Amino acid sequence: MPDHQNQAWLRAMPWVFVLIWSTGFIVARYGMPNSPPFTFLLWRYVFSILCFVLWVKWARVPWPQGRRQWWHLAVTGVLMHAGYLGGVWAAVKVGMGAGLAALIVGLQPVITAIWLSARGGHVSRRQWQGLALGFVGLAMVVSRKLDGSIEVTPWSLTMITVALIAITTGTLYQKRFVQPCDVRSANAVQLMAAYVVTLPLALMETEPALWNAEMTWAMAWAVLVITLGGSSLFYMLIQRGAATAVTSLLYLVPPTTAVMAWILFSEPITLVTLAGIVVTATGVILVVRPPKISP
Repeated sequence: MPDHQNQAWLRAMPWVFVLIWSTGFIVARYGMPNSPPFTFLLWRYVFSILCFVLWVKWARVPWPQGRRQWWHLAVTGVLMHAGYLGGVWAAVKVGMGAGLAALIVGLQPVITAIWLSARGGHVSRRQWQGLALGFVGLAMVVSRKLDGSIEVTPWSLTMITVALIAITTGTLYQKRFVQPCDVRSANAVQLMAAYVVTLPLALMETEPALWNAEMTWAMAWAVLVITLGGSSLFYMLIQRGAATAVTSLLYLVPPTTAVMAWILFSEPITLVTLAGIVVTATGVILVVRPPKISP
């Protein structure tokens, strides 16, 4: 790939990631009514592993070297796949509103910045302002779904908290311990670890999975687009960028999802939602914009 095309792709990667990651709501909309959460995720991991292994063999890319590297990748797989996805899907399945779930896991960029700051990492004043602004915008976007009918149980709150801790810890762990390696083989290892952890949870579920057209479509999209595409982009963004800047992109997921839901399901967008989208985007720009270099 020519250098100018490579640079253009690097600039586009964050926004492509946001678009792909935002379709998770669409997958949940179609898949959740037809399957218990861990069973759906287990099959998602199985098909994703198969696709990545075939891709690795076809492209003849190397597998991660050394037992330590496999271990680090397995830990990130358990946290960022099994922990995060399992927590979110389980919380929504037992009644937590999607808006509240998005708002709670939306705390991730702030927690990441607090952790990095406490550990001596540099988070500028402008980035702190952007993080705060982004969270305010996120709250505005999901406010329409935060009404008096929200059902929060100890189980749903526990699951969404697990998801928040898992994605935050997994992001920081990967940035700190995982050495650069091919994203395809790395993802395969991560998903294998997620499968091992999710299997006993899926076996405990009694609700059957209904393999109808909606379920099949949701599974295909989850595997081919979100896992193969979105997870790979997230892995590369963490390896290439600062953790605070990368995680701040997740602020843009609920606003993008709101637009998709409006287009696909005619879900209304209010003026508060539109204002929240603008506020969120402004906050993310403040976080990811490179600092000015003094002459």
